[in-house]
Amino acid sequence: MLFMIFVIIAIVVTFINLYLYKAGKDYKIAMALGLSFTALTLCSEYSLVSRWVKVEDWSALGDVVPSMERVLWFFTIISILLNIAPMLIELKGKK
Repeated sequence: MLFMIFVIIAIVVTFINLYLYKAGKDYKIAMALGLSFTALTLCSEYSLVSRWVKVEDWSALGDVVPSMERVLWFFTIISILLNIAPMLIELKGKK
């Protein structure tokens, strides 16, 4: 499933972002990729839900959507915080 591929890539790239920052290397491309794959994850999940609506698979929607909503909110918030953390730390250090 495309959704799972995007999730895995987003998580891996986010940790690469944090590693690059810790190593003192340029992390901004990894940060952009982490946030981009987070967005692609959300889009792929939305596409899946759209397909279920088109085929009127109401049981799938009823089973998956309520729990996935919480998971996607959590994943997105954590991804944003982890990916921008190096930038925020740098800004704090400059003050």
